Amino acid sequence: MLLAVLATFTVAVQAQTAGTITVGDYDAPTELYNGSYFDMAPTNFYLAHTGAQLIYTADELADLQDKHEVKITSLAFKFYSESFEDIIRDVKIYLEATDATEFAVVKEVKQFFPFENPVMEVEQTYEMLNYYGEDMDVEFTLPEPFALASGKNLLVTIVFDAQDDDNCTMGSDYAPFYTSGIRNKGMVYTDNWTSFVDFAQGEDFPDATAMLGCGTNVELPVTKIGYTYNENATGIEEIEAATASDNAYYNLMGQKFSADNLPAGIYIHNGRKVLVK
Repeated sequence: MLLAVLATFTVAVQAQTAGTITVGDYDAPTELYNGSYFDMAPTNFYLAHTGAQLIYTADELADLQDKHEVKITSLAFKFYSESFEDIIRDVKIYLEATDATEFAVVKEVKQFFPFENPVMEVEQTYEMLNYYGEDMDVEFTLPEPFALASGKNLLVTIVFDAQDDDNCTMGSDYAPFYTSGIRNKGMVYTDNWTSFVDFAQGEDFPDATAMLGCGTNVELPVTKIGYTYNENATGIEEIEAATASDNAYYNLMGQKFSADNLPAGIYIHNGRKVLVK
């Protein structure tokens, strides 16, 4: 049977929107890392190999909680360059949605989180000589966006490796990163010989020990996180009416059908929408 209905109908429209969220005062930071050089996240350039794990809780990411299908697209940090050297690092970034809000402690030893399957691998050169005494952004645009479920915390693992221990800053020229002041949400690993990736595959992992120069109550660095989300909306779309003399039936893809043998579905006929059962 044919059931005539109105020539307009409601459709769901999805518009993808981009935005950024900051942790700490990213645009005008004032506080540098607080502690020794192995309390600095996401890295320090004094040693050849570093690794950092950072927990951004749902509270820090509160602006994302009312958005649909959030995907992380980029990460950025900021440091104050005090080095006369250009530094090259191989960087690996791992992202994971987590329910954890802090690092576990086993027998009074804080534990790193396991990590695998980097979402990004890149070689970056930091032209510190050109930025001596100035702020410099360390930015990463992910090759594939990372989906973050609503209400979840974000665990970031970021590994910096030099090709050798000679390509490091000298003395106290660490090129320190700015901090958000949010403590105990980060841990770092520092070493001159072994990558954090290799350490994670060894028998001592996940223990964060002083022997390795691990910082265990590190402050989150000021961070800018880029993301996209889908903005759900409802709109009214007009169906283009067929001419009265046409007398044909069109499905919602615009395909023309004869009235003799219509499959079940919704059609436009003489300017009206009809349902064929």
